[in-house]
Amino acid sequence: MKLYRTRQAIFAEQAGQFYAIDTTSWDDLITREDLSSFLAVSVKAKKPVEAPPQDLLPPIGSQEVWAAGVTYYRSRDARMEESKSAGGGDFYDRVYHAARPELFFKATAHRVVGPGAKVATRDDAKWSVPEPELALFVTPRGKIAGYTIGNDMSSRDIEGENPLYLPQAKVYDRSCALGPCLLIADEPLLSTTEIKIEIRRAGSPAFSGSTTLAEMKRKPQELVEYLYRSSSFPSGCFLLTGTGVVPPDSFTLQPGDEIQISIPPIGTLMNSVG
Repeated sequence: MKLYRTRQAIFAEQAGQFYAIDTTSWDDLITREDLSSFLAVSVKAKKPVEAPPQDLLPPIGSQEVWAAGVTYYRSRDARMEESKSAGGGDFYDRVYHAARPELFFKATAHRVVGPGAKVATRDDAKWSVPEPELALFVTPRGKIAGYTIGNDMSSRDIEGENPLYLPQAKVYDRSCALGPCLLIADEPLLSTTEIKIEIRRAGSPAFSGSTTLAEMKRKPQELVEYLYRSSSFPSGCFLLTGTGVVPPDSFTLQPGDEIQISIPPIGTLMNSVG
């Protein structure tokens, strides 16, 4: 079952058909501990709408977005290389092997954009990249109730200059994209689940890459368990689980670039840079 948040209403998708859900509060809906069964009953009582939902919004209400870093070996390598001259490269190797993961605050809802919207690069950054990631939706009680696609926009030169600059490299307006929907699933996604990214520039491919969840060093539930230690999330939260696809050091985003991230069970998130 997939949930879509739009300007007009909230829709559920089942078996390729779409149903309007009787609720005005996205937060109240997705924080239900019985969400899967509630949606199943709601859909049975309704007739499908004639057309797919339009004007999609990011599938977020009042939740915070957090992120995990260095959860893939490729990310560890990239972070070590970019911060080597600042003397911080060793930090990333240590956290990759440590029991405690790297977790950091990424965005409030107003800094998040949805499908088709423009993501941003920092004005004071010279080296900016997208980071395609699986995003977890976690309920107030710490249950992984759904999944969406995340783009963790990052200023690699700022973080590389000094690891303590990470909040500035990661947190700014339109630095995060989520969508196109929230996949509601009681079971974890398969380790073979693929995450793919393609960046097009002036209509031509500029970069592409892929990875699978099997390449993640840490399990999603492990990341959630650490995030919820001594912290409460009354409306639940979103947790980006890290990236395993990193463009080459010679690549940086430019205005007008089109970013397409696909995770087959969820769909495709498309954004442009501007």
